[in-house]
This record gives sequence, C-alpha cells and structure tokens, in this order.
Amino acid sequence: MSEIKPVITEETKKQDKEFSDAYHKDSVASTGLTALFRKNKTAQEAALEGYFRHWDGKTDAEAEERRLKDYKDGTNNYYNLVTDFYEYGWGSSFHFCRFFPGDSFQHAVLRHEDYLALKMGITEDMTVLDVGCGVGGPSREIQKFTGCRIIGLNNNDYQIQRANNYAAKNNLTDKLTYVKGDFMKMDFPENSFDAVYAIEATVHAPVLNGVYSEIYKVLKPGGVFGVYEWVMTDKYDSENEHHRQIAYGIEIGDGIPKMYKREVAEKALIDVGFNILYQKDLADNDDATPWYYPLAGDWKYIQTFADVFSWFRTSNIGRKITTNSLGVLEKLRLVPKGSVKVADALEEAAVNLVAGGREKLFTPMMLYIVKKPENVPEIVPKN
Repeated sequence: MSEIKPVITEETKKQDKEFSDAYHKDSVASTGLTALFRKNKTAQEAALEGYFRHWDGKTDAEAEERRLKDYKDGTNNYYNLVTDFYEYGWGSSFHFCRFFPGDSFQHAVLRHEDYLALKMGITEDMTVLDVGCGVGGPSREIQKFTGCRIIGLNNNDYQIQRANNYAAKNNLTDKLTYVKGDFMKMDFPENSFDAVYAIEATVHAPVLNGVYSEIYKVLKPGGVFGVYEWVMTDKYDSENEHHRQIAYGIEIGDGIPKMYKREVAEKALIDVGFNILYQKDLADNDDATPWYYPLAGDWKYIQTFADVFSWFRTSNIGRKITTNSLGVLEKLRLVPKGSVKVADALEEAAVNLVAGGREKLFTPMMLYIVKKPENVPEIVPKN
C-alpha cells in the first residue's frame, strides 16, 4: 500500500502552525476552560475577527455565499475559539448520541461510536480514515473497539496537537495518526483506505458533493463510508422565517457555512457514485430521553451521579453560570478578550439545536452507510 501522507503547501502549513503556537502557547496539555488562561490575547482577537466577520445576522444568499467561500479559514478559526469550551462541556468526543434508560452520558457517547464501527464492519486488519477527527475521542474508542489503524484528518493545528497528546497518553501512537489537511481537497493517494467515517464533521463542507467525492476518491473499491450527518429534516422549510432563524442559530454557533436538507446529502452521496446500504435518522425514534437533553437541562433525564456534573456543564443553567464567570475573568484580564462572545455564540447554537430537535426540523445523526462499487469504471483522459 502507498504511504498515506497528505501534503499541503509548506507556506500555508507554516503560517497555520505559527499562528496556532502563538495563540495556544502551552495550553495543549491543559484541559477544558483552564486552557483559556494560557492563550495569547492578540491571537484570540485575530481569530474572533476572522470568524465573526461573516456573522452579522444576515441570512440572505449573498451572506451565505461569503461564508461558503471562506469555509476553510472560518472553520479553522471556529475550532481555535471553541475547542476548549467543547472539551469542558462534552469531553473529547464532540458529537450527540441516543440515550437509553440507565445510560450514563459517557456510556451513550461511546456506544454511538462503536455502533458506527459495527454497522460499517470495521475490522482489525483495516486502515481507516477519520474525516474531521476533532481531538481524537471517536478514533481512540473505535481503535480500541476494532483494533484497526486510524488516520485522522483535521485542518486545525491545535486539535491535531491535542489528539496526538491523547494518543500518547493512551499508548496508541502506533495505531493512531493525526494529520493536517483540507477534506475538500485531500492529498492522499487514490484507493488508499479500507473504510472511511465522519462523525458530525462533513457538515462544515461548503458543498457536500465536494467532500463526498474526495472520500469516494481515497476509498478503495468495495470500501464502506459511514457518516453521522447534520441535516435539516424534510419538515424544514427554507422559506419559513422561523425555520431559517433556527438554522442560522445552528450555523453561527457551530461554525457551519450552510445547513442543508436531508435530501441534499442523500443526492450528493448517490451523485458521486456511492451505493446506499443503510440510512436512518437516529434522532427520529421518539426515545424517552431525547438526544438534545444535555443541552435542554431537564433534571428528569439524569441517570447517574456522574451525569450531574455533565448536566451542570452543558445545561442552560450551567452555561449561564459559565458565561457570567467568564465575564468576570475577562474583565480581570485573566482570560482573553472575546471569551464571552464565543460562549454567547455557543449558547445561541445550543438554544437553536434544542428548538430544532423539539420541532424535528434538525437531526445531528442522519446515519448513512454507503459503499464504493467493487468495479469502478476507469476514467480515460481525453486527448
């Protein structure tokens, strides 16, 4: 098999690395909000300006087009700003999941990852690509569950550093590798991976056909791609102002250039050449405990003592306490200026995620298991 090593321009790589090092300094080894105390304040302001310049409350086509064109830098700035908040509230796996009676928050998160690996048929002899790997929580769990080798692709240097840190702590550096790259233009050799998965990551793509076609390219013939996709459901009406404001609230708070409907994702998968083996909205099950309960703050859904602490960090009450505390720390100049603005954006996202979930306008877990055909026609270049 060819060496799997993505290549990006040295100049871009150098610039991103220098900015990340200046911004995050020694915070890579810190956890959660404690990392905010180690940030470079000037770099924080640059990241804030880079991200929020496209979020002015406008939801028209022109505003969307600006965000779509700036998807790479916008997403990179977003995760520079929010990664520490995500880890504080959610741990190292940045995704939603289903809950069953008796589930602890952590157990439910891990089962969601293992379920994807099981549905895809990942085995220990495979080399697997994790598209948009975050800080590596899902890849560590799936590797332990299956024994496979995983390469995580990420465009954010800070998250790559954190993922490598976690891999070393778990003695998994021989099985896990995290590399920098753009999932809209992958530099892996064609037909490199036995399987590819993405967990709530490809929603950051400006066009789903683009990221899906890149995944199709690097997947071996007969290989399987599994994805938990964020989409607006069939009930969503883009001409309905209330619906559009919910989508916009999710977009601004989650670094998404544009939310697409379920039918767009399905068509994109088919158009690039995949055969759909399985599809199901795992949020549409009328579960006794809804997927959005950690954000909604309902005490009745708490199952274990440990969940009390998760509830405090993620619930609306806990989020307000966190934001107010950050306001005090920001005034004392103990955390970078703009920390509250980031927390406010995440609050807007949480409110709209819950609203979208309750009204069944949005799902974070539209599961697709698709296969690249065994016999892919060879494309002969035209003279």
